[in-house]
Amino acid sequence: MSSFPAVLTSEWTKIRTVASTSWTLAIAFIATVGFGAAFCALVNAGFDSMSDIERATFDPTLVSFSGMQFGQLAMIVFGVLVVSTEYSSGMIRTSLAAVPARGGFLLGKLVVATALALLVGLLTSFVAFFLGQAILGDRGIGIDGENVLRAVIGAGLYMALLALFSMGVAAMLRSSVASISILIPFFLIVSNLLSGFEATRKYGQYLPDKAGSKIMQIVPEAMGSAETPYGPWGGLAIMLLWVAAAVLGGYLVLKKRDA
Repeated sequence: MSSFPAVLTSEWTKIRTVASTSWTLAIAFIATVGFGAAFCALVNAGFDSMSDIERATFDPTLVSFSGMQFGQLAMIVFGVLVVSTEYSSGMIRTSLAAVPARGGFLLGKLVVATALALLVGLLTSFVAFFLGQAILGDRGIGIDGENVLRAVIGAGLYMALLALFSMGVAAMLRSSVASISILIPFFLIVSNLLSGFEATRKYGQYLPDKAGSKIMQIVPEAMGSAETPYGPWGGLAIMLLWVAAAVLGGYLVLKKRDA
């Protein structure tokens, strides 16, 4: 089973036979689409009461993805479980015995899980966009609008990269509880706190979620948000650096430590 195609097949079997990973992907889809639709309805109903800046920088595409802050938490859990479940169950010893090349083992796991996360992410982003625009009505925008397709595809990429980042962290920590206990507060609390205050915003804007989510905007400083020294692609590049660092760290830990 040491050939790479066999590794891919094995990892696919592991993922699809574990109910928790399937459920987390389903929750990521439902939360992102559901909360996004609800927020679109609220914005549409209260548009006239918004501030002048918010109306001037109104970004209908970004509003469709407002549920991402909830859906991304499920995608983080998915990434963690893909890696850490083998450690908690003790199956990691069997896996490494079957695939002695640890780099190939980790690469196969990351490739399969990231491809699945990307597929679900793209499905989520397109459904969230079209549903959101239907709710916004005349205030919505078409998929053929300037930079809209980039934002919709970028939202799917963002979800996949978030899962990949979480896999790298889980490979370093080798524990579901430790990984989730660090990642969820990091994205839910720390990131928002650093970005919410003027004194710390210059640091918070370089965190993976804040930088990566820039790809979902089609209007600069959308909805009155703070200006950043990078654009959509620059933000995605910053997120890629975070992901690369996490994956490299996970590989080094897997290579140097016993199962």
